[in-house]
Amino acid sequence: MRPLHRIQSVWLAIISVAIPVAAADEMKKPNIVLIVADDLGYGDLGIHGGKDIPTPHIDAIAKAGVRATSGYVSGPYCSPTRAGLLTGRYQQRFGHEFNPGGGGGGDAIGLSLDEVTLPTRLKAAGYVTGMVGKWHLGNSPQFHPQQRGFDEFYGFLGGAHPYFPGGNAAAPILRGTEPVDAPAYLTDAFAVESMGFIDRHKDKAFFLYLPFNAVHNPQHAKAEHLEQFKHIADERRRTYAGMLTAMDEAIGQVMAKLKTHGLEENTLVFFISDNGGPPVNGSTNTPLNGQKATTWEGGVRVPFFVKWPAKIKAGAVYDQPVIQLDILPTALAAAGAPATGKAPLDGVNLLPYFTGENKDAPHANLYWRFGQQIALRQGDWKLLKVAGDTQPRLYNLKDDIGEAHDLAAVQPDRVKKLQAEWDGWDKTLVAPKWTPGPQQGKKKKAARNQ
Repeated sequence: MRPLHRIQSVWLAIISVAIPVAAADEMKKPNIVLIVADDLGYGDLGIHGGKDIPTPHIDAIAKAGVRATSGYVSGPYCSPTRAGLLTGRYQQRFGHEFNPGGGGGGDAIGLSLDEVTLPTRLKAAGYVTGMVGKWHLGNSPQFHPQQRGFDEFYGFLGGAHPYFPGGNAAAPILRGTEPVDAPAYLTDAFAVESMGFIDRHKDKAFFLYLPFNAVHNPQHAKAEHLEQFKHIADERRRTYAGMLTAMDEAIGQVMAKLKTHGLEENTLVFFISDNGGPPVNGSTNTPLNGQKATTWEGGVRVPFFVKWPAKIKAGAVYDQPVIQLDILPTALAAAGAPATGKAPLDGVNLLPYFTGENKDAPHANLYWRFGQQIALRQGDWKLLKVAGDTQPRLYNLKDDIGEAHDLAAVQPDRVKKLQAEWDGWDKTLVAPKWTPGPQQGKKKKAARNQ
């Protein structure tokens, strides 16, 4: 019996060691939190030089990780950016060039069912996936977040929503597929739901997608924040300041919840905006030119912060151009999940670039197509056409971040070269699956955003 007893003891010892090791391996996967602001002005964050609206919690994400000074999105407004974000592919490759709600398409308007989303990929890698906030990728049942990879959903399906309870019965707040009454100011409710998701899943690897509708219109701010900013004379700017402060506080609460559970060190956090700010909401994109819905820098260059204390050095600044398409492959690499599929990704894993392991530029070129508006960035150079242009413009962004000095006339060969590269990319795209709605289709002025 003694040999058998000895064998049993050995097996028990092996099992007792193997179980903790397996659990430890599972815990090595980072949690992933992806935060998206809506219509945020580039110049309104303290870390970008903003003076009149403190944003300590958003700034803290940048200070605790890497701030990408040339961070971009592939769409100059809401839904196209989200389509690219969740697929890692230029959204024009699958016809998602404009916001839903335009002409044609009917119930088929939404994020292409042929595309594999980030939550679907992470769910396959063992992650619990949750979304809190604004969807804007299709209202029909087949496009619902829980049909596109999310285990849990709390938010709304459209492009905008009132902030105070009881504001929109026709397009309600949903928990899963069931309409619910938001118990509080919507930005606050999103914070509470996000913290609840973290509480429920703190012992597993999780992915939390938190796309706020702040600071998108309608302009609704809480009384306490309007009082806080009563010194701002312009009513529109004052309300915007209150909305941004509410979002900053909400983000601070979510970050604090991670810290409470000891998850801060091994949580990969992204923060971006979906596009630049529009003047209609009181935002400012200083020092950039242009605004939302244009391919000027003020439409497509956004705050782009990434922190992962376990892997990324705090206080890093990264100047090479990156884009929101990179978030999917970066998150997958962190999770140890494959980035394979029948459709090739346009984004790249940024981790070796942010850690300094790879000194090259992540992208040779970045591209934009938004109807007749186009852009291409190559190094410091940017080719651009905005509404009303018949000939392309050329800017050196290193010397002229405000796009004030068009160099096309003095560098015709460079213009020709960049145009040929953009044309080659354009040939790989498909026609838009739907056209812009009445408001989207109005001709945008190419005037500078002062």
